[in-house]
Amino acid sequence: MEEFPAPQVTSGRPGAILFLCGWNVIRSPMAEVIAKRILPPDIYVRSAGVRSGERDAFVDVVLEEIGLSLGRHHPQTLEELEDDFFDLIVTLTPEAHHAALELTRSSAVDVVYWPTMDPTAATGSREQMLEAYREVRDHLWRLVDERLGGAHRHPAETA
Repeated sequence: MEEFPAPQVTSGRPGAILFLCGWNVIRSPMAEVIAKRILPPDIYVRSAGVRSGERDAFVDVVLEEIGLSLGRHHPQTLEELEDDFFDLIVTLTPEAHHAALELTRSSAVDVVYWPTMDPTAATGSREQMLEAYREVRDHLWRLVDERLGGAHRHPAETA
């Protein structure tokens, strides 16, 4: 039995999605860019962090490899978001999940947790570190595609 009614969505998809992680520098901005590529343009997609961090250059490198870009993305917190109505909040870290649950306690927003590794934990050469970022990128692509989009091959698979 549902406590809250399901959000109003067209074609079974949410109309507004927020990707949330700790700093809004790696996982959530990657998910935002990937979702904007895969999902129809009428779905509003944003990302934020529990805290604000500094942009990560490795993200730009691995997104560029598949023809995507963060553009002018600047890390932002939940409080800095201009719009705060979302049908779905996808959390990518435990901290973000707890923050989203607290934020949505009294609202009918769906919150889902997609555990996603932190690529900054990788050590080794530059190439080994980039590989960790690629794993996160590809993991997020699969999740967005399977759970929200449907049938969009990863650009690296089309070569």
